[in-house]
Amino acid sequence: MATSAKPKGKTLSSQASTAGRPQQAVKFASRTSSGRIVSLSRDEDLDLSGEFSGQNDYINYTVVMPPTPDNQPAWPSSENKSNGSTSRFGSEAQHGSRQGGAQEDNYGGRGGTGGGSSNGDAKMERGMSIMKSNNRSILLRSQTGDFDHNRWLFETKGTYGVGNAYWADQDKYGQDKELSMSDFLDKPWKPLTRKIPVPAAVLSPYRILVVMRLIILCFFLAWRVRNPNPDAVWLWGLSIVCEIWFAISWLLDIFPKFNPINRSTDLAALREKFEKPSPENPHGRSDLPGVDIFVSTADPDKEPPLVTANTILSILAADYPVEKLSCYISDDGGAILTFEAMALAVQFAEVWVPFCRKHDIELRNPDSYFNLKTDPTKNKKRPDFVKDRRWMKREYDEFKVRINGLPEVIRRRSKSFNSKDAKKAKSLAREKNGGVLPPEGVDVPKATWMADGTHWPGTWLDPTADHRKGDHAGILQVMSKVPENEPVMGQPDERKIDFTGVDIRIPMFAYVSREKRPGFDHNKKAGAMNALVRASAILSNGPFILNLDCDHYFYNCQAIREGMCFMMDRGGDRICFIQFPQRFEGIDPSDRYANHNTVFFDGSMRALDGLQGPVYVGTGCMFRRYALYGFLPPRANEYLGMFGSTKRRAPDFKVQLEDESETQPLASHPDLNLPEKFGNSAMFNESIAVAKFQGRPLADHKSVKNGRPPGALLQPRPPLDAPTVAEAIAVISCWYEDKTEWGDKIGWIYGSVTEDVVTGYRMHNRGWRSVYCVTKRDAFRGTAPINLTDRLHQVLRWATGSIEIFFSKNNAFLGSRRLKFLQRIAYLNVGIYPFTSFFLATYCFLPALSLFTGQFIVQSLDIAFLIYLLTITVTLTLISLLEIRWSGIGLEDWWRNEQFWVIGGTSAHLIAVIQGLLKVIAGIEISFTLTSKSAGDDENDAFADLYIVKWTGLFVMPLTIIIVNMAAIVIGCSRTLYSEIPEWGKLFGGLFFSFWVLSHMYPFVKGLLGRKGRVPTIVYVWSGLIAITVSLLWIALTSENRGKLDV
Repeated sequence: MATSAKPKGKTLSSQASTAGRPQQAVKFASRTSSGRIVSLSRDEDLDLSGEFSGQNDYINYTVVMPPTPDNQPAWPSSENKSNGSTSRFGSEAQHGSRQGGAQEDNYGGRGGTGGGSSNGDAKMERGMSIMKSNNRSILLRSQTGDFDHNRWLFETKGTYGVGNAYWADQDKYGQDKELSMSDFLDKPWKPLTRKIPVPAAVLSPYRILVVMRLIILCFFLAWRVRNPNPDAVWLWGLSIVCEIWFAISWLLDIFPKFNPINRSTDLAALREKFEKPSPENPHGRSDLPGVDIFVSTADPDKEPPLVTANTILSILAADYPVEKLSCYISDDGGAILTFEAMALAVQFAEVWVPFCRKHDIELRNPDSYFNLKTDPTKNKKRPDFVKDRRWMKREYDEFKVRINGLPEVIRRRSKSFNSKDAKKAKSLAREKNGGVLPPEGVDVPKATWMADGTHWPGTWLDPTADHRKGDHAGILQVMSKVPENEPVMGQPDERKIDFTGVDIRIPMFAYVSREKRPGFDHNKKAGAMNALVRASAILSNGPFILNLDCDHYFYNCQAIREGMCFMMDRGGDRICFIQFPQRFEGIDPSDRYANHNTVFFDGSMRALDGLQGPVYVGTGCMFRRYALYGFLPPRANEYLGMFGSTKRRAPDFKVQLEDESETQPLASHPDLNLPEKFGNSAMFNESIAVAKFQGRPLADHKSVKNGRPPGALLQPRPPLDAPTVAEAIAVISCWYEDKTEWGDKIGWIYGSVTEDVVTGYRMHNRGWRSVYCVTKRDAFRGTAPINLTDRLHQVLRWATGSIEIFFSKNNAFLGSRRLKFLQRIAYLNVGIYPFTSFFLATYCFLPALSLFTGQFIVQSLDIAFLIYLLTITVTLTLISLLEIRWSGIGLEDWWRNEQFWVIGGTSAHLIAVIQGLLKVIAGIEISFTLTSKSAGDDENDAFADLYIVKWTGLFVMPLTIIIVNMAAIVIGCSRTLYSEIPEWGKLFGGLFFSFWVLSHMYPFVKGLLGRKGRVPTIVYVWSGLIAITVSLLWIALTSENRGKLDV
């Protein structure tokens, strides 16, 4: 290969490849600006006939060739010892010390002596030669077949040179410096994540179409305002108001979608940085930060303990360092059934977790794993897998039976202990009353007993004072201790499975039920989460918190590592939470009620990820504990101007001393004030700084800011002691939050039934960023209500929370300057979208009113109206198709979402607005029932719950819209057919929009019909009442109009 010569002033030496050739003189050369090698010698024997020869340029090419049989170094004889030479990287000192009989290697390496035939077995050396252009090139001869270079490499000790593909062990580089390939390969710093933008071929047309449709909408609305319908001004006015609002609502929804992005993680790089041996970590222990996982439950009747137990088992078996993982369950109902089910789950985890590690099981929820339809032996190579799996399946079946039998076991146990207590109480009463029972009898409370013969401190089966829901003591039970820092390997045939060489440790697990007393506002789920935050800070203090619902289990055992890639990457110290998409199981194949909600999770959330980050949606979210405490990010920006186009570095706010509070200026926004009142627990307050330091990314590169040194998290966790557990119990008491900032600035925020959105908004308002982590294999999977009534009540709760946000200080209009403009628009849409229900319900009645009256929203279906309608529809369709393209959702999913938007908008959203207004104006509190996580009663049909019709007042408005539109179609068609001058244009306009409404209501109709022949009587009753009411109203209106005409 051609290489450059040394800089000016240095010399290059070359000798003839054979003894018969004349000796080549030393040539002086330098590199030109064009990169060529220019000789500085003026020897007459140089051939200047080359292509690049000039008047003053003497060109030679330097060729690096390994020593070959026909390119041997010409070992000089004794008469020419004075002719020395220097190597490519040799020094002048080395040149002066060498003898003429030594020829140095091209790369500063070996030397050899001797000459003639005595050198036949000498080592092959690489040389650098300047070959005259009139001599035949060695490279050319190797290409024409004169010399087989490959054979020479195979039969000799020749090497390929120096590089990261091959490096001989005996090679030297520089002055007496031994190097290996690992020294030569300076590994670059690897990022843990990568941002993948949406292709411009998709995103650019998408943005152009959005702008085009906006312009067309402006022209259309202006045309509608300038062209009223004098025959039906009221109809025209209602339609105009609705269409203007729909345009505003569309803008609020579409603008935050201007910059969608995708992200990917590098799990191999994460392991290499945090779990490979290094000078700071010689034993290769995990340097990853700790993670505390929260699971919330409240009612074992609606959230079956078996479902919760499977979630806990999937968490304990997660692929994350055991000593860094802790799991907590919050039982807000204080039920002994949940408590004992968790104890059984921990006992079963002692064999389930090592089984998953031994056989590398990916799906670590046992119920889902044993119900897989695929071949379980795929990619399994251990010969004992089938035997182990068969034994584990039998153990899990027995575990399920024990869980299902717990209610009866607890009832019998309590009955037995209560009867013994009753006998003791009666005997004591007889002793005190002279051997006779007192006339008033003996009152013995029917307590609920634990297996150890003590009273259950939580809610009893027969509730009484201090032992009912909303009135019981705090409970904290560490069911599995803090694991050892070193792996604990199993033994052969341990519990019927050979766990030799398998780590049998399980993470720490704790059951928590906060104290509840009458007269205290316990703030629902948000209060339970804050109690877990405090208790976990005392017991484990993981710098990151992952919260899950009791029905959301680990579908991807490496989900924590996926999220940790973002937290530990460069700039990860500015991330407050990682939101994973919600994926659901048990949904009917047609997804009748859009339970998958893919338009939101795969469309809107990806788009928000390109702004300041996705919103927090309640489950499947990994928090930075320090951000959850209400502190500001280490770095943030402010966005100024009308549209936030001017960005500047946000100032740093420092904690103000009490004597400086009056002299220092206040922060520009209340959310930017630092939290101060955490409570009176000194142990908790000391844990804040520790969590902040341990949550920092690794400072392994100069570009990583606010990092921590490698190896800082290798110290083992101290074991728990009695004072620590007692402190954890104290911080979950109901009085601990008095006169503190919990729920206001710290932790989950109170005051809304959708505490998740408010909590995420507060963090974004302080300048934090969030990330949307979409993994190749779903991170978590859960269940969703497939019953129409349950689904509408779920949507009602979400919409009511949005109304509460709109009428509170959490309205995005009041956000700080640290909130990006488009992120502000997204949060505005969260609070405004339920108000669309009024306009949507009105618009759904307009087609029926048009058919009833024979009028239309425009005076006539002229060409201008039809062109506007066509262009608006076509642009919306193209925008939707492109959104489907960059988000990856299906066309059917998009259509189901459109249908349920109309169903929910005319039912749940409408009631939510009314309830929200009543709460704001009249102070009427809103209560909701817990969404049931249990399946239907029909074991033979997995979707039996889909066909169950539970009547609710939310059905009234959609049912009215359907009946009115169907009646209007019949009346409108009859009038036009029997009219002397039929107005077909107005009929077709009304029919088109009526069918548009009915097509969106089709899933609602199927939900009302239930199974064939099982339509509830209440449906017929309400349908008849609505039909009769509409008919009487129509008769009254037509008779009044006829009377006016007769007059």
